[in-house]
Amino acid sequence: MDILKITLTSLLSVGALFIIAKFMGHKQMAQLDFFDYISGITIGSIASEMAIDLETPWKPFVAMVIYGGASIALSYITTKLPRSRKFINGTPTIIMDNGKLYRENMKKAKLDLSEFMVLCRQEGYFNINEIQTAVFEHNGRITILPKSDYRPLCADDFKIELKSEFIFTEIIMDGRILEDNLKRLGLDRVWLKRQLEGQGYKSEKEIYLGICDKENALSLFPVD
Repeated sequence: MDILKITLTSLLSVGALFIIAKFMGHKQMAQLDFFDYISGITIGSIASEMAIDLETPWKPFVAMVIYGGASIALSYITTKLPRSRKFINGTPTIIMDNGKLYRENMKKAKLDLSEFMVLCRQEGYFNINEIQTAVFEHNGRITILPKSDYRPLCADDFKIELKSEFIFTEIIMDGRILEDNLKRLGLDRVWLKRQLEGQGYKSEKEIYLGICDKENALSLFPVD
C-alpha cells in the first residue's frame, strides 16, 4: 500500500512540477537570475518531499505553488516596472574596459581573477589582450566585446551584399509528409513527388528528413 501511495504522490509531484515550470517559462531552464536559481532549487526540493509525504502531500504542493507564484509575480513586476529590475535582478558590471581590469568591480561581482579567466576562455578568448570590454551580466555570464583587430570579418568589411537567410521548413520527417508545412509554403504532394523522383527517390518513406527553403529548394536526407 505504501508503494502505491509513493507512486501516486510521485506522479502528482511530477505533474505539479511540469505545470509550474510551464507557467514560469523557459527562462527557468536557460538564463537564470538569482531568484530563479533559488526558486528552482527550492521547488525541486519540495517536489521530492511531496513524493514521499504519504500523510499530508498537499502541504508541499501548496508550498510549490507559492514559490512558483512568487517567481511569476516577480517576472511580471520586472516587466511592468523596469526600475525594479536593478533591485531584483541586479545590474551588469564592467570588469574590463580598454585594457584595464577593474578590481573593485570584480569584488562587487564576487568574481576573482581565476574565475574571470575561465569565463573568458569559455567565450573563446584565451588572450585577454584581445578584449576591448568585458561585462559581467546579472545572470552570471560574461559578455565580451573584442578589439576591432580581433573581431570576425563580415561581409560589410568587403562591401559585399548578401541575400537574407531564412529558416528552413521541414517537409518530411521520419518518412512522413508534414502536410501543414507543405500547404503553408503553397506546395502540394504532386510537387513533392516530382522533387523526390528528380533526386532519385521513389517515396517519402525513403527519407529521414526533408527540408525546404524560401526558394522551394528541397534538401533530402535519406534513411540510413
